[in-house]
Amino acid sequence: MAETQGKDEGKKSSKKLIIIIAVVVLALAGGGAAYFFLAKPAENGKEAADAKHGENKHAESSAHEAETDHDKPPEPDVYYAFPTPLLVDYPSGASARVIKISLTVLTKGEASIEAMKKHEPMIRNNLLMVISSVGADKAKTLEGKQELRAMMQQEIGKVLEKMAGKNTLKEVYFTDFIMQ
Repeated sequence: MAETQGKDEGKKSSKKLIIIIAVVVLALAGGGAAYFFLAKPAENGKEAADAKHGENKHAESSAHEAETDHDKPPEPDVYYAFPTPLLVDYPSGASARVIKISLTVLTKGEASIEAMKKHEPMIRNNLLMVISSVGADKAKTLEGKQELRAMMQQEIGKVLEKMAGKNTLKEVYFTDFIMQ
């Protein structure tokens, strides 16, 4: 009888063990499922919040860029003196043999100055051609000097427009004007 009781207890222990293992497996499975279903929306919510925050950040930066474009103070006017004077020889029959002109220009912003420095050879060439075309006799008169100045301003503006994309030149000034 002791043997049958031992077999019954062995069956009961193994049944208990199977039941305990099944309960543990179900508990773990239930916990895993609960974690999967409950944690996933929270992560999605976090991702949605991050995405929304990113959109807000993008909207804020776009608004800031638009604000800076409109609210940006205008570029200050800047003077630039050409480093070397323009020197033109006239033919021997002209009323003056040589003309020497030093220039300073007024423009908008430092970017324009950089563009002028970069394209100075082309600007100088065009200005020398303009001075030659005016002639010494006309350059002696006030009207001739004003016309020359206007033509020079137009030529510098053309070069800036062509090479830099925009003409920001405001004025051309003669700082030296010598005819001999």
